Amino acid sequence: MAAAGAPDGMEEPGMDTEAETVATEAPARPLNCMEAEAAAGAAAAEDSCDARGSLQPAPAQPPGDPVAQASVSNGEDAGGGAGRELVDLKIIWNKTKHDVRVPLDSTGSELKQKIHSITGLPPAMQKVMYKGLVPEDKTLREIKVTSGAKIMVVGSTINDVLAVNTPKDAAQQDAKAEENKKEPLCRQKQHRKVLDKGKPEDVMPSVKGAQERLPTVPLSGMYNKSGGKVRLTFKLEQDQLWIGTKERTEKLPMGSIKNVVSEPIEGHEDYHMMAFQLGPTEASYYWVYWVPTQYVDAIKDTVLGKWQYF
Repeated sequence: MAAAGAPDGMEEPGMDTEAETVATEAPARPLNCMEAEAAAGAAAAEDSCDARGSLQPAPAQPPGDPVAQASVSNGEDAGGGAGRELVDLKIIWNKTKHDVRVPLDSTGSELKQKIHSITGLPPAMQKVMYKGLVPEDKTLREIKVTSGAKIMVVGSTINDVLAVNTPKDAAQQDAKAEENKKEPLCRQKQHRKVLDKGKPEDVMPSVKGAQERLPTVPLSGMYNKSGGKVRLTFKLEQDQLWIGTKERTEKLPMGSIKNVVSEPIEGHEDYHMMAFQLGPTEASYYWVYWVPTQYVDAIKDTVLGKWQYF
């Protein structure tokens, strides 16, 4: 009589689990030589495929990709622009162009430091312009600077400033040296037409080689540029110079006269031709001809003041 159990065709619960356990715990059969070689070859082939897959090149960055541009440096910002978007600029200062590359997120203040490093121009003396004055606290990105933009810089170096502040006497000596290289005034056409009239008969006498104080009477008998007679009256109590002609008398404050120049008349060195500068340029010179030489220095001292005349 058969033992009571599961109906035919059905397995008792737990039979599959026990079979799997037995199969799992059963020791693996040792491989023979041919099987071992085949297994080793398959493993090597799989490793080779994995290796080839790992050597595939990374996809190229598309042209114009900001990330690709940020990774390129011209050497000027090595270490400072890593991982930052860069922009190429043309810095124009003192008629010279400088090509630089800086981070797009640099502020105006940082751009001034960059300009200082390539030009020597101190940041405090710079005016940096791109569509107006570049703010120090805003970035190049914020003011919409694009690659290839031209940045204009205005300013002077310390050496330029010092050169401008040349001592007054040295500057005047240079001016005098330059004047000496020019053609003598008395040979110039504009003066020749007056001098060719000859010495006026009623001009005051001269004393060659002497220096005298201004006379108490007007200096008279001289010519002006138009060839008319002119006299000079020095009103010291009013600090004025009166220039009188037949038509009128001009009363000029001494302080309004910018300069006084003179030159001996060729062939008549005991007389000078003299000009009073009444405006900012030489075009404002008022010329007087046949001034006695002994009064030339006194006229300059009186009009300009001894402390101004060198």
